[in-house]
Amino acid sequence: MSNLVVNRNGNKRPLIVRHVFSGCAVLLIAVAVLFASAKSSEAGYASIILDADTGEVLRSRNADTRNYPASLTKMMTLYMLFEELDAGRMLLTDKLPVSKRAAGQPASKLGLKRGATITVHMAIMALATKSANDVATVIAEGISGTEWEFAVAMTKRARALGMKHTRFKNASGLPNRKQLSSARDMGVLAMAILRDFPHYYDYFSAKSFRYNRKTHRTHNKLLNSYPGMDGLKTGYIRASGFNLVASAVRNGRRIIAVVFGGRTARSRDQHMVKLLDLGFERVAQRDKRAGAKKFAIVNSHKIPLPVFKPSVTQTRTAEANSTPAMRRAGSGKWAIQVGAYQTISAAESALLAVSARLPDLLSHASAALTLIEMKRGDILYRARFLGLLKGEAKEACASIKAGSMPCAVVPNPDFRLADHSF
Repeated sequence: MSNLVVNRNGNKRPLIVRHVFSGCAVLLIAVAVLFASAKSSEAGYASIILDADTGEVLRSRNADTRNYPASLTKMMTLYMLFEELDAGRMLLTDKLPVSKRAAGQPASKLGLKRGATITVHMAIMALATKSANDVATVIAEGISGTEWEFAVAMTKRARALGMKHTRFKNASGLPNRKQLSSARDMGVLAMAILRDFPHYYDYFSAKSFRYNRKTHRTHNKLLNSYPGMDGLKTGYIRASGFNLVASAVRNGRRIIAVVFGGRTARSRDQHMVKLLDLGFERVAQRDKRAGAKKFAIVNSHKIPLPVFKPSVTQTRTAEANSTPAMRRAGSGKWAIQVGAYQTISAAESALLAVSARLPDLLSHASAALTLIEMKRGDILYRARFLGLLKGEAKEACASIKAGSMPCAVVPNPDFRLADHSF
């Protein structure tokens, strides 16, 4: 018994005291680590509500606070993949190889095996619906060779879209302390997807898909319960809490809302319902105040669009009351696009908002609405200002983006418009 309490010098008490203090120190360190870990994994709340037609912020809370995006990251992964498809560098039928690294990604996953392949179409379904981490790595490697290089490209593209508080380190959203974003940035990304890739947006609306004779259902439960909701993406890791980017349409208006840091999936969804309802309420109040001001039809002209190749195109051109007299439409080879909308009224509202904000910069442009007939019979209206010089277009777009509205500089859709007077 004595050999348990006596030290080398025969002093019993110092040994006992030393063990007590040593044990207390270990306990204190463990408690400190536990609380530090708990604090770091407790996500802060953030949210934003946007008018998807104009980019107007209808409400925000901590919208620029940086937090972990979790699987909201996959929205950017898909944006990058959509760019590859539209550029012709990939096809929906292409088969992407599964590497050892991709197959080893943790859940949520599709369970791909090393050496197998998956089509681009099925990969999109797996990301948008199942939020499969293994598939995210497959896409990253298929585009950039390595996931690290893909993450660098993602961050660069995010900056170009105006996502000022975002940095990506992987394609899936799996935990990485340097992978950060904000509610506002995810709202910007959602608007960019709607604006740039409306022809792929249906993927975010899918409620389920089948792969290898198994049905996988969406994590986005509100698709089944909230009227008018048709996308976009859920996200969760312990450090982020429960995140969600949602988009819904009501009475011809589209609202985008973003939530970061939900305590549970259910409470996050309940809060999202309140945000969307509030957004629609505020848009209705704004529209009522604005009245029924419309653009007059000055001319119609068919404009071929290379991506959609529509069978029907009509262009509405007009002058906003707040703009000075315009020079002849088409005298510049460039245009700016401020969105693609599901209703004429939404597109007109976007043109009016931009015209009122930049009367001088757009004094030599003509406002145009282009009707686009989609493959499934859906209709979209592209809102553009035509006939700009390149420098004018860049300056106008920079000013528009600074006001948190979407904008893209594009070549004049049909420069032959220069032969027509408006």
